[in-house]
Amino acid sequence: MSNFYAFLDRMKYIRRWSLMRSSREENIMEHSQQVALFAHALAVIDTQICGNAPDVTKTVLYALYHETSEVMTGDLPTPIKYFNNEIHGAYKQLEERACDKLLEMLPAPLLGGIAPYVKADADSYEYKLVKAADKLSAYVKCLEELKAGNTEFRKAKESIEGELRGKNMPCLDYFMQTFLPGFLLTLDEMEDL
Repeated sequence: MSNFYAFLDRMKYIRRWSLMRSSREENIMEHSQQVALFAHALAVIDTQICGNAPDVTKTVLYALYHETSEVMTGDLPTPIKYFNNEIHGAYKQLEERACDKLLEMLPAPLLGGIAPYVKADADSYEYKLVKAADKLSAYVKCLEELKAGNTEFRKAKESIEGELRGKNMPCLDYFMQTFLPGFLLTLDEMEDL
């Protein structure tokens, strides 16, 4: 018996943005799905429009599994996680250990097909795309909250937007120009286009 997927199913209970008042709660399972969609888009844009050749499948799978350690660690808020290098380093070690513990639950024949995505190659270009998609997801959350009248997310939106613009990734710039405006529309406005 393996509890690997039962643990991953608990991602739906891990709340994000715990230090912020949200008009709608978000969990790491839905966040991971959104990041996978955005990472896929970035990889396809990077291939079809920018002429690069990221491994699209690897990118999407890195994104899908990028928060798995949080079923054991919880979602540590960004201001705490990055408070100083000592805390950030300790949390990275904790995440690493949580991933190892989860992977120990897998039957041996499956380990080689799953472990490379749970423990992504942080130096790879595909992982860079996932990190950009992760920031996009946070930015979209800020847009959603501001659209709902929640000004609690104003400063986060400004900060994240600066980070996104500073990444110097043509595929990300294309996504932001082409797709982000739609997130500011109502359903009726989207249907009218």
